Amino acid sequence: MSELRTIDQQALLTPDKPALVMAHDGSAVTFAELVERSARAAHLLRRLGLRPGDGIAVLMENNPRYFDVCWAAQRSGLYYTTINWHLAPDEARYVLEDSASRVLVTSPRLAGTAEEIARGMPLVARYVAGDMAELPDGFESLDAAAAGLPATRPPDETEGAAMIYSSGTTGRPKGVRHPLSHAEYGHGTAADHVVGERYPFGPDTVYLSPAPLYHAAPIMWSMVAQRRGGTAVIMESFDAELALRSIERYRVTLGQFVPTMFIRMLRLDPQVRGRYDLSSLRMAVHAAAPCPVWAKEQMLAWWGPIIWEYLGASDGGYVAIGPEDWLAHKGSVGRPLDTMPVHILGDDGAELGAGEVGTIYFEGASQIEYHNDPGKTSASYSRQGWRTVGDVGYLDSDGYLYLTDRKANVIISGGVNIYPQAVEDVLSGHPAVLDVAVVGVPNDEFGEEVKAVVQPADGVRAGPELETELIAYCRARLGHFQCPRSVDFESELPRLPSGKLLKRLLKDRYWQGRASRVI
Repeated sequence: MSELRTIDQQALLTPDKPALVMAHDGSAVTFAELVERSARAAHLLRRLGLRPGDGIAVLMENNPRYFDVCWAAQRSGLYYTTINWHLAPDEARYVLEDSASRVLVTSPRLAGTAEEIARGMPLVARYVAGDMAELPDGFESLDAAAAGLPATRPPDETEGAAMIYSSGTTGRPKGVRHPLSHAEYGHGTAADHVVGERYPFGPDTVYLSPAPLYHAAPIMWSMVAQRRGGTAVIMESFDAELALRSIERYRVTLGQFVPTMFIRMLRLDPQVRGRYDLSSLRMAVHAAAPCPVWAKEQMLAWWGPIIWEYLGASDGGYVAIGPEDWLAHKGSVGRPLDTMPVHILGDDGAELGAGEVGTIYFEGASQIEYHNDPGKTSASYSRQGWRTVGDVGYLDSDGYLYLTDRKANVIISGGVNIYPQAVEDVLSGHPAVLDVAVVGVPNDEFGEEVKAVVQPADGVRAGPELETELIAYCRARLGHFQCPRSVDFESELPRLPSGKLLKRLLKDRYWQGRASRVI
């Protein structure tokens, strides 16, 4: 296990080593540069009057300056909220206001959006990190404001924390606020200890982060890599071939993906897939959504037995599975950590047996609160004090956990529960399907019926013939009651760059003007 350090200690050991590299163009930030810029920014935040427990917000696309700001907050005992820049302006403004952030830092590219969402907000300061010819009204240059401040460590530094907001897939984003440890800077975060000790992070780690940094895992895992002396390779946005090229070019040893990324890479022409040397890769980890069995099988055949999976959330709970265990329990997301048993509860709160589907609860998960939403905080706990994030699944007789779907996504047709994830897993294996979402739509007799919304693969012609083919494909593999009665085609599904599907946007189209049961 590698030693946990501050990035300042790492900079003394290897000042010229890249702390991060941008995958698209190879531009790098050394540990010495990261420490200097984050220390100056930390002094600036103190001069503004921010103290441990206060918050700042970051609105940036993936770029090198992201880490200056996050490390400045991390070493200052502050909460830092990374705002999803794909949100509508009113949603982004809601996050900025709800988080009670006192400072907003943005990039030149998103300065116009930042000006719009921050207008009239009682912020202490607004900054642009990076060169910009003409700053928006009310904004200052972060570099200019911090230029005269010390590049040395501020006194009495304590560990801060990321305050991550949900993706808003089933409603307004909700902030997850973990209590601050108030530990001395250098002690590390929960992620440093759980993730950093469970996965192969160390000074020789080259960690590929292909997802947006405003999500919990990408920013936290990248900072874990840096804290343990490794280099984070950051993709500005995901591109299947660029991911493979980056693994070869930067000799990536560890990467984290979501199943949608696996599927996009599998859909590449075999000649393209075979073009790149992936031998440096020691482990690939995937999370965020269940991976179709067919896709996991093909990835293991391609990359070898190096693919691990975990189920975890910024709002708590953790299980994991390695390649050998997965091959013996295909479709499972793993077994829980010894300190965090998993329970399956029915709607009446009673515990269910092996193979019975219910809501997944974690015993011993860290205590959190949904910021400014005591109702949701209370509803996430069972009467036993166990916590759920709204996933539905079951345990097999060996104690392995299987996901069936999110509770909010379950389709109830004629009183029968239908889990869209199972249907999506089947349809995603059809070569004509690039992406798919299955949702419940109104049915006057049964309440809801199953509909598939499909993004066809390149060169595939959508229409009635393909609809008939896809329904028949499902019926050959699933019970007829689970299969879509109809298929709609879209040029692109509403996914976040993290891979999360905004099903509420699809549901809204079909339920408009109807009383939807969707929560």
